[in-house]
Amino acid sequence: MKAQDGMYIDGAWRPARSRETIAVVNPADEQVIGRVPAGDAQDVDSAVRAARAALPGWAATPPAERGARLAALRDVLVARKDEIAETVTAELGAPLKFSAAVHAGAPIAVAGSYAELATTYAFEEKVGNSTVYLEPVGVVGAITPWNYPLHQIVAKVAPALAAGCTVVLKPAEDTPLVAQLFAEAVHEAGVPAGVFNLVTGLGPVAGQALAEHPGVDLVSFTGSTAVGRRIGASAGAAVKRVALELGGKSANVILPSADLAKAVNVGVANVMSNSGQTCSAWTRMLVHRDRYDEAVELAAAAAAKYGDRIGPVVNDGQRRRVRGYIEKGVAEGARLVAGGPDAPRAQGYYVRPTVFADVTEDMTIAQEEIFGPVLTILRYEDEEDALRIANGTAYGLAGAVWAGDEAEAAAFARRMETGQVDINGGRFNPLAPFGGYKQSGVGRELGTHGLAEYLQTKSLQF
Repeated sequence: MKAQDGMYIDGAWRPARSRETIAVVNPADEQVIGRVPAGDAQDVDSAVRAARAALPGWAATPPAERGARLAALRDVLVARKDEIAETVTAELGAPLKFSAAVHAGAPIAVAGSYAELATTYAFEEKVGNSTVYLEPVGVVGAITPWNYPLHQIVAKVAPALAAGCTVVLKPAEDTPLVAQLFAEAVHEAGVPAGVFNLVTGLGPVAGQALAEHPGVDLVSFTGSTAVGRRIGASAGAAVKRVALELGGKSANVILPSADLAKAVNVGVANVMSNSGQTCSAWTRMLVHRDRYDEAVELAAAAAAKYGDRIGPVVNDGQRRRVRGYIEKGVAEGARLVAGGPDAPRAQGYYVRPTVFADVTEDMTIAQEEIFGPVLTILRYEDEEDALRIANGTAYGLAGAVWAGDEAEAAAFARRMETGQVDINGGRFNPLAPFGGYKQSGVGRELGTHGLAEYLQTKSLQF
């Protein structure tokens, strides 16, 4: 794969200060496909300085012009869609068809939505004798994960640029090649020098330096709750704004009146998608006791059809983590009805699509985020019991409810402590706010709510 040997800073590829590099490994065959620089605090400082220097000019650029640059960026991403899909497949391991539809398709949709919002959003309003202005928060430090590498980049960078902010991006070390491709697209789209900057590197080095840099006004981070806590604590000490999209353990609640076969099959597909590496995946399926055995049979059959076609997990550490959770589930008494901890292939970081039945809410696999193709099925006695179980984790990122009619499902969903709920298989909406309750994070991404994260408020009284 093509890899740049420098950092994209102030509109050009510049040599890294450090000679250290990071190997990019294809998780399907464990072969090194490229190397990128392991940036350090000096590289981060250079990027932040470039972003600060570019901030006044970009903030003063009319929103319509900012929107035009984002529209141009969307067009470049469309033109390079095949290359994006191939790159994500190579460094993440996702099947190429899924990469084309989701890993390339979703970022294009999000970039287009912010191209339009930049020109239609009300950046000022009259309130009595005051004029209220919504202004860019400043320099944004964006730290993104590997599971949806380009989507998470665009979900942060596009609204930040639409708001008039400048950005320093530190992408995940497992998937830096698509981040470099994105930097090339930003350059091709004519975004002014310094408005967007890219530093590759390790999280504890480059990521920490970016989060703690005094020249960064807002840190937008997607990743684990543990790291999010540290970033939040550091930002709090500096009175710095944060947007945190963290872990999840989402419930898929199937009410008695639901179409059980459809709810189970869609639920299994949701968990297996992206090899289970989705923070919003519905990893806890809740089924009424009277239909529980039927649901378990359906789920086991659905999971068995996937085999190893779902692709590998991202690296060996993740594979060991997921297999460890599967072993923990067996040890704690859950009944394995599909999959298991043994490796399906001799080469590649593959994990068997796994389904557990007879899971109780106190089990580790029902409480902790596994981040792999593992579904747990829990039984409930009545609707209030289902609600208690659904809300009974530290997380609240997403979820699903299935019922005989939408009104019944929506009434239940309104009582769930979670940021986004799909009703009877509702489709993904790139304009709807995404983010969590409780330990799933702070703030929202996508649509107008995502744009608002990068704005601050000023009022003038007349």
